[in-house]
Amino acid sequence: MYTDLRSDTVTKPSKEMKAFMLDAPVGDDVFQEDPTVNELEQYAADYFGMEAALYCSSGTQTNQIAINVHCRPGDEVICSKDAHIYFYEGGGIAKNSGSSVLLLPGDRGRITAKDVASGIKDPNNPHYPLTTLVSLEDTMNRGGGAIYDFEEIKAIRNVCKSYNLPLHLDGARVFNALIENNIPPKEYATQFDSISICLSKGLGAPVGSVLIGTKDFIHRARRARKVMGGGMRQAGIIAAGGLYALKNNITRLKEDHQNAQKLGTALLNIDWVEEVLPVQTNIVVAKLKTHVSVEELIAKCAKKDIHFMAFGEQTIRMVTHLDVNDDHIEYTIDILKNL
Repeated sequence: MYTDLRSDTVTKPSKEMKAFMLDAPVGDDVFQEDPTVNELEQYAADYFGMEAALYCSSGTQTNQIAINVHCRPGDEVICSKDAHIYFYEGGGIAKNSGSSVLLLPGDRGRITAKDVASGIKDPNNPHYPLTTLVSLEDTMNRGGGAIYDFEEIKAIRNVCKSYNLPLHLDGARVFNALIENNIPPKEYATQFDSISICLSKGLGAPVGSVLIGTKDFIHRARRARKVMGGGMRQAGIIAAGGLYALKNNITRLKEDHQNAQKLGTALLNIDWVEEVLPVQTNIVVAKLKTHVSVEELIAKCAKKDIHFMAFGEQTIRMVTHLDVNDDHIEYTIDILKNL
């Protein structure tokens, strides 16, 4: 039974989503004349109670555009040392915006208000870069899908306000967080100046992310997208997948979390597993005992049509999603137990 647990980016659009995409009306999005893109952007903005949104090709692009709008060359971004914007976006903060980064340790990638306050540079000292942005990631990928405590987010927001700093959210998997913490999206969004949401992970759309903020912010973001080559023409065909996903695939994320819990519990009871990070959403991270080869384990499982990723020294990652059902989970657990 082919089971792909490498990432929730491997999801395929459903038959219903593809039909919705094929029927989507389209236009030239660079002229802002694609009705489906316009509907997606408005729907996403309204969902979070914000003014405007911009459809982009990827979460890396939405994050990099946000940083580019918030920062100038020589400025500094505060984020976790494990943040996607730093770790997995090809050095884009430096390349695209000429900005430096202050990396904070944090708990499974989750930084605190105290951490942020201690990292803000004195703007009157010319030896330092100017701190101009704080960025959070929720859920935290390299933290095994860890969710921020909302009270901590609010505390970080208060620090940012006191220093007149914008707060950006890399919300690639924010819907996974919201399904678990039951915080209304509009209440959650009030803490941020800009939010990046991904449509092509657990929501199952084939392409795209949306950047959300004020009308002025999105106006400037649209220019940054153009400079980065991100202007698309009849993009409604792919935007329709994202619109369908937002309207139909959010509440079902709970199933992915339940499947991840089953996997995590099973791994804890296997003698060659040293540790499993507490499973909060759809990501399972397990550390293997020293005598186990990660590469050999991955190869053995691949021969059984089970696929997952190495995730650092002696560590593996498995991610559940809408193309992984109960049967896939049971099959995976059975194979792992009998290796």
